[in-house]
Amino acid sequence: MTTFAQSPATDIAAAGIAVTREPGRPVVVRTPDLATVEEAVAWLSDHRPAIRAELHRSGAVMLRGLPVTDAESFAAARDALIAVRAGYKEKATPRTDFGEGVFSSTDLPAAQPIRLHNENSYTLDFPGVLLFGCVTAPETGGATTVGDMRRALALLPEDLAARFAEAGWLLVRNYSDLAGMPWRKAFSAEEPAGAEAYCDANAIGYEWLDEDTLRTRQRRSAIITHPVTGERTWFNHFAFWNARSLDEDVREVLTETFGEEGLPFNTYLGDGSPLTDAEVDAINDVYRAVTVRESWQAGDLMLVDNILCAHGRESFTGDRKILVAMGEPVALSDCSPTTAPSTTPYGK
Repeated sequence: MTTFAQSPATDIAAAGIAVTREPGRPVVVRTPDLATVEEAVAWLSDHRPAIRAELHRSGAVMLRGLPVTDAESFAAARDALIAVRAGYKEKATPRTDFGEGVFSSTDLPAAQPIRLHNENSYTLDFPGVLLFGCVTAPETGGATTVGDMRRALALLPEDLAARFAEAGWLLVRNYSDLAGMPWRKAFSAEEPAGAEAYCDANAIGYEWLDEDTLRTRQRRSAIITHPVTGERTWFNHFAFWNARSLDEDVREVLTETFGEEGLPFNTYLGDGSPLTDAEVDAINDVYRAVTVRESWQAGDLMLVDNILCAHGRESFTGDRKILVAMGEPVALSDCSPTTAPSTTPYGK
């Protein structure tokens, strides 16, 4: 398992790079005028240590002014910034695969905003870094929002953070063709035995409700430690997939159709108990408090440390083409989880 390489303590401004730091915005680095992809790759490679040091400081860095125009040039920039590619496991949203480890950021409808989350926080290994790239900027909205999860952990009510530190969080998923993600696509398996083998190897409990409907349960740590910086972060999908976070009308329809146990996603405290509405709202309030944004411009890249920083997406109008690549996989076991992964609720 590859983890982050230690970056030299290089100050990005001291390296002669134009950088902007403003409240409510991620760090924005302005690159020099680079006419070709080859020039861009050379510049990124030369300045990679300073960029990565800034990434560990800020959690996310936007690089502006690059000649990134398509999946091929994006992949070349990715290879200059990310040493090892990472896969996309236990799929949850539709994406277009452009090959060479390059995907659309999501194919969900433009009107649907996406809350802050850490990519694959529910898997036993996950991407350490993400790279987003703008090929086509939307007319309005559509920013890839980011938020510092070190600050989020500090802002959580102390008693709530302590409960999550002890018990972790529990994710319940229902895979079917009617709602959510079909299990064949989520687990890249054609036969039930393939999905079962993945679950057995990855601390996921499962039961078949019928031949096409699979229910899974997995308990994970809600708080982990960055393997390079040594900082503790709030790292999970608890609020993202909690039923309380759904729009009220959507929640009512899904619950009436499938029942609370049959929702495509739902989350609980690691012991299996639900949080109150007020407690879920408090977590979502923290996410809102740490959210920063910057409108996309064609050619922009955004490098995100997936452990230090969560990401999301605003709703938008007009065409929007944002690419993503994942890299430098990190094992959960290397991140000092506060509770061990399990197929069962904490204490049971």
